[in-house]
Amino acid sequence: MPIGTVKFFNTDKGYGFISNEDGSGDSFVHISAVERSGMATLNKDQRLSYELETDRRGKTSAVNLQSA
Repeated sequence: MPIGTVKFFNTDKGYGFISNEDGSGDSFVHISAVERSGMATLNKDQRLSYELETDRRGKTSAVNLQSA
């Protein structure tokens, strides 16, 4: 599972980005993935482990979020 740091998360808009520690780029994260993980929101600089999932449109996003 990749580990990253929350770069930005806007609760009102319902999305944000996680910066991967290995330098492979940022991962999109949607509020639905945050809520499924039992969290209400994400905070800037919060460390997380997560999995990447590609949807049927070919978009990749972070899912199965856990505090790291």
